[in-house]
Amino acid sequence: MSGNTFGTVFKVTTWGESHGNALGVVVDGTPAGLPLHTSVIQKELDRRRPGQSSSSTSRNEADTVEILSGVFEGRTTGMPISMMVRNKDANSSAYEYLRAVPRPGHADLFYRERYGVRDHRGGGRSSGRESLGRVAAGAIAKHLLSLHGITIVAHVIELGGIVVASEMSFTEVMDNVEKTPVRCADLKTASKMMQAIEDARKEGDSLGGIVEIIATGVPRGLGEPVFDKLDADIAKALMSIGAVKGVEIGAGFASARMKGSQMNDPFIIKDEQITCPTNNAGGIIGGISTGLPIICRVAVKPTPSISKKQRTVDMEKVQECEIEVHGRHDPTIPPRIVPVTEAMFAIVLADHMLRSGFIGPVYI
Repeated sequence: MSGNTFGTVFKVTTWGESHGNALGVVVDGTPAGLPLHTSVIQKELDRRRPGQSSSSTSRNEADTVEILSGVFEGRTTGMPISMMVRNKDANSSAYEYLRAVPRPGHADLFYRERYGVRDHRGGGRSSGRESLGRVAAGAIAKHLLSLHGITIVAHVIELGGIVVASEMSFTEVMDNVEKTPVRCADLKTASKMMQAIEDARKEGDSLGGIVEIIATGVPRGLGEPVFDKLDADIAKALMSIGAVKGVEIGAGFASARMKGSQMNDPFIIKDEQITCPTNNAGGIIGGISTGLPIICRVAVKPTPSISKKQRTVDMEKVQECEIEVHGRHDPTIPPRIVPVTEAMFAIVLADHMLRSGFIGPVYI
């Protein structure tokens, strides 16, 4: 099975299954000399950790990270950084009835058809728990970027059809996003979202939503046209997250309903520099960063594991049947996917910062 590695210079390879002994990641390309401690990684893993509220699964994992290589006396060596988190609270028996029965909305059937074998315990490699390695790698990328003035934040702007009341400033998002379990920076809207989650849970159903990611401080000139455009790499990174079904940058799909005179960001001179007073392009034009905030949104599907009866098939008996999915699952994915989207965004930016020479191979 290929496709487990992402990046050109800042390379990330994740490994492990939802109910295996452990999950982890190998990060290659981190500059030597970067100050790095376990707490930097753990902080981000704690944000995606399960069992923190009623909006997430009840699986109780500490997700304590172990750095196995690539760091010596608090600084990176320039060698591959290997990190691991051991699974502690995996209840595999809850999935035994799924050996021959694929769950609707999951990759079960197609993993089996593609590889001839699959891990039925929580989805194995296709589980959302795979994102743990992404977040650990993204923590290093975010840390590196922060030292160069780049900040990334994501927040839920829609959930179950409930949309934030108005646009918020970057500061408002930074200040409020972690104040509620749903990670919506509009606190009044967040309370409505929490109620919607509870209603869906009682019905045995789940909810989808939209997450917005914003990056500030990104310098001009990132991106490698034609096929490695910055927005193209961001789109691929975000679409590689299991629950994401759509990506838009800047005005996104709304641009299809605009005229050129509305969509184009005009050029002006401000502080003796050419810039744009608007940002419909979302901080990227021609695949190259403009220096304005990069703004992106992802559509996140409802959690496919629901307790409502669904039609499926028994692959051994070759007959149709019904299924009610048991086990511990998130009633909605957007709140927990927030740190995952930030991680993938950071990995892309770190990779392009290194590729473009904005960051050298040795951190000073």
